[in-house]
Formats: sequence, C-alpha cells, structure tokens
Amino acid sequence: MKKKSFSILMGLVLTFTLLLSACSGGNNGAKNKTTPAPNNESGAKTEETAKPAEPEKPTEITIMLPLNIAETPPDTIKNEIEKLTNTKLTYQFFPADTYEEKLNASFATGSLPKVTYLKNQATFVQMKEAIRDGQFWEIGPYLSEFSNLGKMKEEILNNTKVDGKLYSLYIGRPLARQGMIYRKDWADKLGISAPANVDELFAMIEKFTTGDPDGNGQPDTVGLADRNDLVYGAFKTIASWFATPNNWGERDGQLVPDFTTPEYMASMDYMKKIRDAKAMNVDFLATSKTDQVNMFTSGKAGVYIGSMQDVDSLVKDLVKNVPTAVVDTHSMVAGPNGQVTNWAIPGYNNVVLFPKSAIKDEAELKKVLAFMDKMMTPEVANMMFWGIEGTHYTVVDGKAKPSADKELTEREVKGFKDSVIGEAETNGMYESLNELPARIHAEELIIENEKIAIADPTAALDSATYTEKGTELQELIKDATYKYIYGSIDKAGFDKAIENWKSRGGSKIIEEYNAAYKK
Repeated sequence: MKKKSFSILMGLVLTFTLLLSACSGGNNGAKNKTTPAPNNESGAKTEETAKPAEPEKPTEITIMLPLNIAETPPDTIKNEIEKLTNTKLTYQFFPADTYEEKLNASFATGSLPKVTYLKNQATFVQMKEAIRDGQFWEIGPYLSEFSNLGKMKEEILNNTKVDGKLYSLYIGRPLARQGMIYRKDWADKLGISAPANVDELFAMIEKFTTGDPDGNGQPDTVGLADRNDLVYGAFKTIASWFATPNNWGERDGQLVPDFTTPEYMASMDYMKKIRDAKAMNVDFLATSKTDQVNMFTSGKAGVYIGSMQDVDSLVKDLVKNVPTAVVDTHSMVAGPNGQVTNWAIPGYNNVVLFPKSAIKDEAELKKVLAFMDKMMTPEVANMMFWGIEGTHYTVVDGKAKPSADKELTEREVKGFKDSVIGEAETNGMYESLNELPARIHAEELIIENEKIAIADPTAALDSATYTEKGTELQELIKDATYKYIYGSIDKAGFDKAIENWKSRGGSKIIEEYNAAYKK
C-alpha cells in the first residue's frame, strides 16, 4: 500500500510539473503572447490591447520677415526646421526695401501672421502706438515657462519694453561693430600707419586720393567710399569718434538730441572737409550700399567705414579684381579731445511681435512661444544661422567654418539667418571660425569697442510724440545734415532746421524724454 500511494503521489507531482511547464511556454520564462490575458477589473489597458500614442500634430505657424537677398530662398532650411520643431511653417518673405510698406498694409488689413518680424529699431518705434493700443500680445509673463527664452539677456529685453512691459523677442547683435576697413597695402606703400586720431584719418583718406596708391600713374583712386546712410554709413561712426552723443546725450543734467551739440557740428565740418577735398565720392547722397561696396572691391577706394564684420565679403570680391590686395580693420580713433569712443546699438537690430489678430488665445500663444523656444536651441539656431552641417558649413575646433560655396549658402541660408532669436551666448549656436586676419582683428576690436561704447540713454525710454512724429521729424535733420556737408546751407541754416524741428514737435519730445529719464 505504501508503495502504491508513493507511485500515485509521484504521478500527481509529475502531472503538476508538466502543467507548470506548459503555462510558462517552455522558453526560459519568456512570455507566451497567445495566452489569454487575465481579467483586469480596474479597466486598465493590458500590453496586448494598448495602442501606441499618436504623434503630436505639427503646429502651424506663419512667419513674416524682411528679405535681404535678391530671391526668396528654397525650402531646404525650412524643411529641416520643421523636422526639428514639429511645425508646419509658412514663411512670407518681402524685400527689405519695401518691407515697411508691406508691414503697414498687413497691419491695416488685420492680416499680419502669427510671428511678425519688424525691419529695424525705427520700425519698432513706429509700432509702439499699436502695441499700447493692445494689438500685440504681452509675452513677458510667459517667458519663465520656457527654459530657452528665459536665457535672453535681461538688459536687452529691457531696451525693448514698452511702458515697462515686454511684447517682443530680439535678434541680438554685438553692441559696437563699427570701425574702418582699409587697404593696408596702400598704407604700407605710402608709409601710413593705422590712424590714431581723426587728423591722421583725414591724412590717410587724402593720401589715398592723391598719392597714386595703386601705382598706375593715374588719378583714379579715392580715399573714402560712403553711401546715403547717416547711421550705418561713415557719418555716425565718425561722429562717435568726435564724442558726439548716440542719438541723445546728457548735458547739464538734461537729455538733448545729438544734433544740437557742438560735437555733431564738428563732425559735419569734418565730413564737409573730406568732400570739399574730393577725397571721397562727392555724390555719396546718391550712392547705394551696393555702389559703395563696388567702389572698394573694384580697387578704386581705400577706406570703408561701417560694420567691420563686412570685411569678409569685401575681401572676397576685392581679391578677384586685385589679387595682391591686403586689407585690415581699425576702430581706435581718438577725437579732438584725445578720447577714443564708439557708438553702440541697444544690443539688438530687430524684434519680433505676436499680433492678436493672428493669435486668438493664450493657448495658441503658448504654442507659438514653444516654437520660438525651440529656435533658441543649438540645433535649430545653427540650422537657421549656418545651414546644414557638411553642406553649408563644417565644424572646426568647435566653431563653424562656412562652405567655400558662398553663393549656395547665401541662396539657401541667408534668408533665415537674419531671424535667429538671441545670440550665440544665449542660444548656443556656433561662433564663426575666422581665418582672415582682418576679420580676426575686427572681432578683437569689437570687444574693445564695447569698453568705450557710447550708449543711447533713451533706448529704454518712451516719448509719445517721438513715437508719433519722430521718424518724420528726423527727416528734417537728415536733410539739413546732408545740405550742410554739401555746402548748400551754413551753420545758420542748420540752426534754423533745429528750430523747425523743435517747433513741429521736437520740444515736446525733449520734454517727454527728460520726464521719463528722471523717473
């Protein structure tokens, strides 16, 4: 009996073991997906019935911005940005020359897109009335929700505030890029050093005109090439070397316009002296930037005063015409008082606004801001500024080296480059690998310029009259400045233009800026 009972017991054990083996699938404990799922009283989805989450639908965003090249870029970069940001983008490019007209027309008809770039700081001033009128979203309260937008420089954001509130994101630029680009081979031939002061600068410009620096025995060179731009052409930089205030300056505790100061008058006299000596293109009022550049790159002009970062493109075209040409940059030019100064921008050259006519509610605004936040990641910023790695640039020593095919890069990338939010310090994009000695020198000088930069004390201030009439009134001063340099009016005529400016609203602007300055 004991033996029989033992046999029965062993049989039961063996049967139970086989059942356990069958349930486990016999694959070292691997799951058998044909086994019915156990009852799930909680109603939660099991592994067999769960569905993968659907990908988030791309956010549709329209973007309007000025175009600084001849043709609208292809979708090469846009397609990559869409992949990186999970968006469907519609870019509306309009030529920079007519951008303000298109911007105003779109605003008037309520057809501005969700992301609206302005043209420059002046356009921003013109938009302030509409901002105050509630036409654009205030975005300041939302920036802390976005890790990358929160990195933007507070001091620059403050310069774009309207009545203490933030409505815009900025496109960052170095504070003080202005200086001179000059023919060092001409200077060496004529025994001239980089000018230490404005007197030496005039001597260089004059000698480049009369000293046959190209050695062809013909009087076919000119010292200075300038254009019809009192700000980004030669005049404002020369004026800053004379210690002229940057738009506005403090005198005896009061803010005054730059053109009412003795330094501004001395700067006009200096420019008039150059023009009277025919040491520059005497028709500079009728000269475009393209023509100014051509004067330098054709080998006919020796000095270009403006952004020193223009040196790469200038040299590229110059050596095609003059293979032996050598160029350098310089900005440390002392004025009559012995001081070395330079003017500074407020840290941005443009801003982007978010119209309420296109963005209907807070939820939609946050989606747009989420896209702007992604624009400030290194991946997207590099794509927009440099293009596709391996096609438009390569990375060398942690910096971006542009492709030799500059035409391809300009055609495909340039249109997007001017819309990058922030700057390398805040968005993490690559710095440029500079190999041209003159550009390397320029970048060193830009750092030095910041130490001596003259700021505009009204950059963060508001004047309702300036917003309404400032651009129109500035035309009076611009016209009078050109006339003085051309010799068609004298000091009395210029003073009359100042009085005209004051009587038509300028006095009110002075009053309002000073009231804001003293708060």
